[in-house]
Amino acid sequence: MKTLMTMLLAVATTGAIANNKPMTDTFKVDANTTKVKWIADKKIGAGHNGFVAVKDGSLTVQGDLITAGEISVDMNTISVADIPVMDKNAKDYDKDKDYNSMLVGHLKAPDFFDVAKYPSAKLVIKGSEKTKKGLKIKGELTFIGQTHPVEFEAVVNKKDKTLTAKSDVVLDRTVWGLKYNSENWFKQLAGDKIIKDKFTLAVEISAIK
Repeated sequence: MKTLMTMLLAVATTGAIANNKPMTDTFKVDANTTKVKWIADKKIGAGHNGFVAVKDGSLTVQGDLITAGEISVDMNTISVADIPVMDKNAKDYDKDKDYNSMLVGHLKAPDFFDVAKYPSAKLVIKGSEKTKKGLKIKGELTFIGQTHPVEFEAVVNKKDKTLTAKSDVVLDRTVWGLKYNSENWFKQLAGDKIIKDKFTLAVEISAIK
């Protein structure tokens, strides 16, 4: 009798724990409203910034935590926002001075993101933990054919069928082998030619159930 009561108590306890477990929801990333802005600085002088478009993605949420997820980015959409785009129909248009197109072409070239060979980038989320500011997201980032672990803080808001997340993700590009004009790899460079190793991705994610 004592053994039977023990078994019944164990079953009841297990059921109670299961019932108190937060529900798991999956949110689909809205590519039209999600924004990814890149910001790169030079050692001396002004840097550059622009955007890159998200293709698709999803986030798995349990309670207040993001437990898994995957977001893909189309590297062919990389753009430059701080340099005006010249009007190619203007009478004084000079293609040799269209710096916006020149820089976009350079970013897509093999010495930067080599977009022809690596047309997409991907963030795979492995889990998260609560912090004072929001969540610390842990995952792996793949671009330029290399995958490395990343961690970053995010402010996440979930309401019914919508989820938003904002984060400034700071990355060291040389970890992925992107060494162009890095002071740590090209000691002879003048200060105004040096591009800082660390750059920022200002991410604003919108997702729905």
